[in-house]
Amino acid sequence: MIAPNTPGSDSVRLLPWSGVHGNPCYVIGDGTGYVSRVADNVESVQLGMAAELLDHVDDMLGDSEVTSVQLRYVVARMSEALRDVCRVAESRGLRLRTSGQGPGAPDVGPYPSES
Repeated sequence: MIAPNTPGSDSVRLLPWSGVHGNPCYVIGDGTGYVSRVADNVESVQLGMAAELLDHVDDMLGDSEVTSVQLRYVVARMSEALRDVCRVAESRGLRLRTSGQGPGAPDVGPYPSES
């Protein structure tokens, strides 16, 4: 991996989409370029859609007339959303680690570490 996100340095970022045959895609840069901004927007949409899907699932679970076909469909969408959320979490975790804010780094964030 390339140097951490420090002024004037580039780093590798896992993008929130896959390439050919499902291979991961990466961008190298300082996080301010066009591809990074598109990735930020895609991540935001993915997380928002996952949250909306959770609300929909809550409604379905309270409905005694939901069919097995409807449940299978929503579970398939949940699988897709969870895959997206996991990729976003992995990407953000990698960026935190390279910036010195991830696990094992000094606690500099607004939340105290859970030790």
